[in-house]
Amino acid sequence: MNTIIIDDEEMARAIIEQFSIQNKNLTLYAQFSDAIHAIKYLNQNQVDLIFLDIHMPTFSGFDLIQTLKNPPKIILTTSDRNFALEAFEYDCIVDYLVKPISKDRFDKAVNKASAFPKPLNPTLKENSKQESNQDLYVNIDRRLIKINFPSIYLIEAKGDYILIKTNDKNYTVHSTLKKIEEKLPKDLFLKVHRSFIINIKKIIDIEDNSVLIEKDVIPVSRSNRPELMKRLNLL
Repeated sequence: MNTIIIDDEEMARAIIEQFSIQNKNLTLYAQFSDAIHAIKYLNQNQVDLIFLDIHMPTFSGFDLIQTLKNPPKIILTTSDRNFALEAFEYDCIVDYLVKPISKDRFDKAVNKASAFPKPLNPTLKENSKQESNQDLYVNIDRRLIKINFPSIYLIEAKGDYILIKTNDKNYTVHSTLKKIEEKLPKDLFLKVHRSFIINIKKIIDIEDNSVLIEKDVIPVSRSNRPELMKRLNLL
């Protein structure tokens, strides 16, 4: 199984690395000291198994799992036994290793992972999975910030960045309008112009070729206007 290690403790990573090298069932691909760099890696690479620390600065192991659409098998590593019950609410979690980890216990967890079927559910069981689909995580100053989809009323393209406007705060993110459009719920959002995506539930007024969203007047292109009118509940 191809595997990676995510743990902010250098000593813990070194121990798991050594155990992984000694285990014939594992091929260690990479290791990370923080969740953000690991998520970037996982967005571009597939692995079979993750050794994941629960306690990490700013972004916990559970937070990381919920950002992954199709997480691989996961073995949690932690110094705290109190998370065992929460851990097994996730379909992708195979085992739970308490630090300090012994070689025998490590090998037992790997054997369990080898026999474990590939998880079908990406995160929590049904109720929590539905809740996680309401959220978007954006990378700002090396932190992953959670934004609730319904709170977003406008997304504007600004060169190599996008401006996400919510009821409470605005966020400037290094991304493209096309990339974020793919992640947005289709029933809430619509691209009305090459530079703007709007939350159609937040529309206050429509006049000619523009819409009023909160306090922003947004142009509507001729090609996008028919789809906008189709989506509205007209009397």
